[in-house]
This record gives sequence, structure tokens and C-alpha cells, in this order.
Amino acid sequence: MSSLRSLLLGFGLVVVGMPASAADRPNFLVILTDDHGIGDVSAYGASDVRTPHIDRLIADGARLDAMRSCATVCSPARAAILTGRNPDRVGVPGVIRTHPRDSWGYLAPSVSTLPDLLRREGYATAIVGKWHLGLESPNTPNERGFDHFHGFLGDMMDSYTTHRRHGINYMRKNTEVIDPPGHATDLFTDWSIAYLRERAALRAQPFFLYLAYNAPHFPIEPPADDLERVRKRLPGLDDLRMKNVAFVEHLDRAIGRVLAELDDLDLARDTIVIFTSDNGGSLPHGQSNAPFRDGKQSHFDGGLRVPFAIRWPGRTRPGSRIAAPAQTFDIFPTLIEAAGGEVPKDLDSESLLPLIDGRRVDHVRDFYFVRREGGPRYGGLSYEAIIRGDWKLMRNDPFTPYQLYHLASDPGEQEDRAALEPALVRTLSAALGERVRRGGATPWSRPTN
Repeated sequence: MSSLRSLLLGFGLVVVGMPASAADRPNFLVILTDDHGIGDVSAYGASDVRTPHIDRLIADGARLDAMRSCATVCSPARAAILTGRNPDRVGVPGVIRTHPRDSWGYLAPSVSTLPDLLRREGYATAIVGKWHLGLESPNTPNERGFDHFHGFLGDMMDSYTTHRRHGINYMRKNTEVIDPPGHATDLFTDWSIAYLRERAALRAQPFFLYLAYNAPHFPIEPPADDLERVRKRLPGLDDLRMKNVAFVEHLDRAIGRVLAELDDLDLARDTIVIFTSDNGGSLPHGQSNAPFRDGKQSHFDGGLRVPFAIRWPGRTRPGSRIAAPAQTFDIFPTLIEAAGGEVPKDLDSESLLPLIDGRRVDHVRDFYFVRREGGPRYGGLSYEAIIRGDWKLMRNDPFTPYQLYHLASDPGEQEDRAALEPALVRTLSAALGERVRRGGATPWSRPTN
């Protein structure tokens, strides 16, 4: 911090709009959408949906073209982002749900989270929106590193306007039960803007705002005026797709409001903004992951590939595109490093800063994916996938044989080459088995007394 700024802080004279020195640590805004496929972002080639505000963020920063989530569903993907570790290593291989009999994760209380570490570096930390990593102590947001929580504890809402799940109200402001009127997307946007205004009045402390929308996760409930606009623009579109397009465009405008507030408060130049999704879109609900195969719940790339942009004024080159593969939990070490903190040694993730800076990264990473699920299709077991270089070994349930795909020559994953490459299947199976073994050391169900 500059000596002038320190002096003014001492006299309480720092005001909104005062520029930070180059030595000041950046603020962080991570925008995470829910089940938002690549095919539902116009910058990625979507022809029917319009997302100008997300597109602007992508154009202003660096786009990572080969970004994958760490999981095909919500809880594991979020656990990975907030811990920098594979989700089964932190006790969340599956979806955390209201009823214990159908809940497949328990966030390990001993694991430090991203907000834990940023608080140690002097950051104010906040989550607005969807938590989905625990419904009760010790796994509520305020107990896992966030100073401020304004949002929804649960997995999904039965309606975006009533905000209930199984008839239970999971809306909270910190520990207080609240019951606000309005569409959840608009509420989360309003609350994020209110938080940014609070932080703008306290420029002495950098902040981390994790804005986790639950849109466009089903139920697909766009406001009526959004739906009517799309109906007039695309009269021939089928009803399911039309509702999703309207829902995504409503979300895009909400994101635009948050980005505009950063500009209006003169915070944008001092704030790293990251935009991504937790996993691919849900095909039965009219969402698109084009050009990739399949969608949410699947280890084909339609379930894993997600839009990703990072804007760091003065650091990222506007409009740049990065081809190197990465996973969304790489957000964790990236922000710790950007904050000037010490990155833990036992992470599975890697900082994105070398890629952003154009530095050469020579080593080949293995990318691991896991999900545990119940019901007759899964039986409470997990299924996994691994990518090494151009090869992916995968399956989509615990009972079918593994499939092998060469992603460089077959990005649509149409030709299973397992029978043609038995030695490679054995090698990747051994690597996958080691990941499964490591994950199995962490309990994934809540301890009972």
C-alpha cells in the first residue's frame, strides 16, 4: 500500500473512487453459474441465446478454451473450487442433499477453504447465492471461511420465486432465516451489488466475493417479460429451448448489472473477475453443450467442459485465448498467489497465472473426475474418469466397462478405442485407481454419534 494511502487511511480520509496503488492486492469476484453449458454462451458460438454481458467480460479478459469442471454435478464441483483439491479428497464425491439417505457428501471440517486462506491474508470474504456444501454446523458458510453469507444453503429451489426445497426455507442472511420476495437471480444480484457498495466505502481492505447463482439450473423459470422477448425474436423455437434461452438471457443481464456496478464504484480496475459454470448443461431441460457430447452427470465433455474467463486489468490481454487444458479448481491457487499468500503444498490444482502470463508449462497434468450417486443406476458407488494428454479413460456408471477416447482426433468422443489400446487402458486404469484410493481415505458421510 502506498505511503500516501496509508496516511489517509490513518485519518479516515480514503473515499470511494480513490485509486489503489500498484502494490495493493486485487479484489476478487468469482461468478459461478449453475448447469451453464458452453452452448448457452453466445461468445462460444450459440446462435439462439444472447449473452452480451458475459461476452463483454470474455472479450475484456482471457478465455480458457479447454477448461473443465472437476465434476459433472454441483456439490463436488463447488467443493473442488473452494478447496483446490479433488472433491473426493475433501469428502464430497457426490451431491449433498436434504435427506441423509440420498446425500453423498460431507465437506471435511479439517480442510481449509479458499476464504479461510484469504481471510488470513487480510481479505473480507463473502458468498452470495448458492452454497450447497452443507445444511448445518459445522458446514455452513460462516463456519467455512466466509464473513458474510446472503443466499441459499441447499441444492436447488423448487421455484425461483418461493425459494423452498422440499418445503423447507434455506434462505439465510448469515445465520438468520429470511424469506425475501422476488426472483432468486434478481435477489442474488441485488445483494451482491449491496455488498460491493459496502466494500467500496472501505477501500482499506481487499475483498473476495463468491457470487454463486443457481441459474440456469432447473426448474427453468424465466420472468414473463424475458420469455416474451425471446418468443417474439425466435417464434419457431421449441418451448423447452425458448424457456432456457430466456432464462439464460435474464441471468446475463443480472451479471451485467454486477459488472456495471464494479465500473460505477471504480472497483473494476482493482478487481480480478472470473466467470465460469459448475458443470455442463442439462440436456433434458433444453440446455446446450454444443459442440460436445452429452451433458450434466456425464463424463463425456458435454458434462465437463465449461465456459471460463478471467479479467485482470493490466495483467490479462483483452481478447486473448488460452488453449492449455485446466480445471475449475485451479481458481484456488490462482487467487491465493494473486493475493500474495502461500499456496498450500498438498493441492491437486495448479495456478493459472503461468498460462495467463504466457509462460511455457512443460509438464503434462492428469485430470481426474469423480461422482458418487445412489439409485438403481449407481447403487451408491462412484464412477470416475481420467484425462492424460490427448487420452480420456471414462465411464458413466460403476457397472459398465471403461471407454477410451483420443480427444485430439475425436473431440466428439464417438470412437471408443479401449479394445484397440489395451496397454494404455491398463496404464490409465492404474493411475485412476491411485486417485480413487487417495479419495477413499476421506469419509464422505456425516459422522454419527
